[in-house]
Amino acid sequence: MKIVCATSVLYGEHVFKTLGDVTVMPDEEISSAILKDADAVVIRSKTKVTPELLDGTAICFVGTATAGVDHMNLTCLEDRGIAWTTSGGCNANSVSEYIVSAWLSFVQRHGLILSDLTLGVIGVGHVGSAVAQKATALGMKVLLNDPPRKLRDKDPKLLPLDRVLQTSDIVTLHVPLIEEGPFRTRHLVDCRFFEQMKLGSLFLNTSRGEVVDSDALLNAMEHGLVLAAALDVWEHEPCIRGDVLRRVDLGTPHIAGYSVEGRLNGTRMVFDGLCSFFELSPDVPFERLIPTPPEHVIHVDGRGLLDEDILWRVVRSAYDIERDDRMLRKGGGADDVVCRAHFNALRRTYPRRWEFPCTRARMEHVDERITRKISDLGFRVYTAEDEAGVDSW
Repeated sequence: MKIVCATSVLYGEHVFKTLGDVTVMPDEEISSAILKDADAVVIRSKTKVTPELLDGTAICFVGTATAGVDHMNLTCLEDRGIAWTTSGGCNANSVSEYIVSAWLSFVQRHGLILSDLTLGVIGVGHVGSAVAQKATALGMKVLLNDPPRKLRDKDPKLLPLDRVLQTSDIVTLHVPLIEEGPFRTRHLVDCRFFEQMKLGSLFLNTSRGEVVDSDALLNAMEHGLVLAAALDVWEHEPCIRGDVLRRVDLGTPHIAGYSVEGRLNGTRMVFDGLCSFFELSPDVPFERLIPTPPEHVIHVDGRGLLDEDILWRVVRSAYDIERDDRMLRKGGGADDVVCRAHFNALRRTYPRRWEFPCTRARMEHVDERITRKISDLGFRVYTAEDEAGVDSW
């Protein structure tokens, strides 16, 4: 079997060569000529699956190691009888950790207390659910909105959009990009959307850039409807607008889901899907093909610190969102050619980021209530009283 694998698929060559002959190509260079004699192609979102890509090829399986599918023409795949698989939920925890880091950065900048805030989650799929869970762990009140799910499940916890917007101190987006139909999300966030929000709200988007009208966001921030914003996705990325980047508190290059675990989950899901479709039984289990996560140990002395300061120190030790913001700003306001190259380079060379469970936090003089929150976020927590049992971790 011949497999073409995009270079952005983490451990792609190492994993898929156990199933067949693998050709690794830069994402943008995967073409119909490259796929001519291939049986399967494994990609991420930078490779667009179109009729032109598939014309004249022998492809019978397409797997994307990403949660989204807006880069794939599913109608074309189904019309041609080509099997496909996605990796829904692969990076849900990674994105939710990114969101927590953004909240705590907002807290530091604007003097807020998370437990006093109400969170509105727009889109309650894998990611939205993970975000809601972490918000609850931090003592926030959570409101949920998801019209397609409401229609299907009739869940009374799913509220109308206007009610969520009018009541929430923070609004976070976790919806797919849908171009047409009753649940269209392109420019879902427009001027009317912002006019319904509480004055001085916080706003985050880690879904798709085209869900937000950039001019509407700038207008909302100019008039105080939005106090602070964090964007990981942008209209027309990788050519992002400098005026938007300069205005938001936090801007990052579409890396919210780029934890090592999130990317490996995507690779594993495609690996499993390919094995299932071709009825393969790999000689080596996937888990034995990937590295063991490292352990990061931190020490936090809570004397003289506010609860939010303690949370920020722990979270920032595992993931520093402000570093990613600084890196994007170094080249984000340049002309389109430079901006595109800078944005893509940051994604291509993104350093390894391990999720919260890889960090063991030793807490001293910290209230048990805060220790519990840190543990509920996924960190492995121990205190001075537990010191004698540390070697058992």
